[in-house]
Amino acid sequence: MAVTTSDDARQHPEAFHFSPPGIAGLGSAVRPFTHTGRYFARLWRDYLNQAPDELPIARPTIALAAQAFRDEVVLMGLKARRPVSRGDVFDRITREVVAGLEFYGDKGWLEKPKGFFAKPPPLSDVTVRKVKGQRDSFYRIFFDSGYTPYPGEPGAQRWQRYTANDREYALLLRHPEPRPWLVCIHGTEMGRAALDLALFRAWKLHYELDLNVVMPVLPMHGPRARGLPKGAVFPGEDVLDDVHATAQAVWDIRRLLSWIRLQEPESRIGLNSLSLGGYVAALVASLEKGLTCAILGVPVADLVELLGRHSGLSRDDPRRHTMELAEPIGRMVSPLSLAPLVPMSGRFIYAGVADQLVHPREQAIRLWEHWGKPEIVWYPGGHTGFFRSEPVQRFTWNALQHSGLLDGSPMRRGRPA
Repeated sequence: MAVTTSDDARQHPEAFHFSPPGIAGLGSAVRPFTHTGRYFARLWRDYLNQAPDELPIARPTIALAAQAFRDEVVLMGLKARRPVSRGDVFDRITREVVAGLEFYGDKGWLEKPKGFFAKPPPLSDVTVRKVKGQRDSFYRIFFDSGYTPYPGEPGAQRWQRYTANDREYALLLRHPEPRPWLVCIHGTEMGRAALDLALFRAWKLHYELDLNVVMPVLPMHGPRARGLPKGAVFPGEDVLDDVHATAQAVWDIRRLLSWIRLQEPESRIGLNSLSLGGYVAALVASLEKGLTCAILGVPVADLVELLGRHSGLSRDDPRRHTMELAEPIGRMVSPLSLAPLVPMSGRFIYAGVADQLVHPREQAIRLWEHWGKPEIVWYPGGHTGFFRSEPVQRFTWNALQHSGLLDGSPMRRGRPA
């Protein structure tokens, strides 16, 4: 799933203006209906005009409107977990953004973002534990992240207090003999074993396509969210937390790749990803050489821009100005500012034409164009509709095959009895 900040200034009358009791809550309740109605009206307008565009024109249907509505409901839930702070509390975020612009500008990273992403040391010290499930066994792996912000970097001291991030966790489905590896990078609100195994169809990847599958947990997710202060989330309104989380996510996955290469030096490795994970995967694929493929599912391209879009803040709200001020920092940690290193034959993107969380035109199309317009599939659904989309599943399996990650035809052994 994608990420958002939370609602507009109307939900904070103590900081901006008075609203009668219950009005804000009522507005939140009806918002999915009104937003879906506006989307459906635009859909009809575009369908009737048939103007040429990179985004396919979908035929307006009740099923498509239902997918958009479901996205709006998910978006409302994400906003409830990510409320925008009052203006006086937001002042600290503003100060950090200003300090960040100076810090990263002095380093030259706003102009040359690649320098921001330090190459981590190789990983060799990993704990591996077998987990016996009711039907299948898998492994949990643990290792020390080793990531620390740069000395003097804004928000560094606060980030280092999030001590649950110090350890990286991952699920591992591994064959006894050498096989290609697929690193699956999850989205927001994931990082939990049952959910990740299901949404990535990990057992199918492992048994039928004969892949080693590893699913790392992003910072501030799953077990790495323990002990966080209230309101500390990734992604969220706190721009510098988002920067550190992005940097650590990329760092951790690059370390994991080094461990895989140490295990099986000749094995091919690919990336598979969802939403926020697509954003991280695109960054990793722009920093790490030697990857066979990168599949970006409903990907985020510019996180700070997306947060600003979903904030719901009016143009004259000073908190909105802070998000606009932070846009150069967002570009610094965006894959749009880096050149992809994965071969063109290994670049794949899928996105939903009715996505209300990660806007297809502002996010997916821009990343697709930046990556040289690789193979892409547009499925008729919203952000959360990928899981039940047959075109997406066919596209993913074909991508793994055509990229060369698989050894010819997969063995398709199926689960053991």
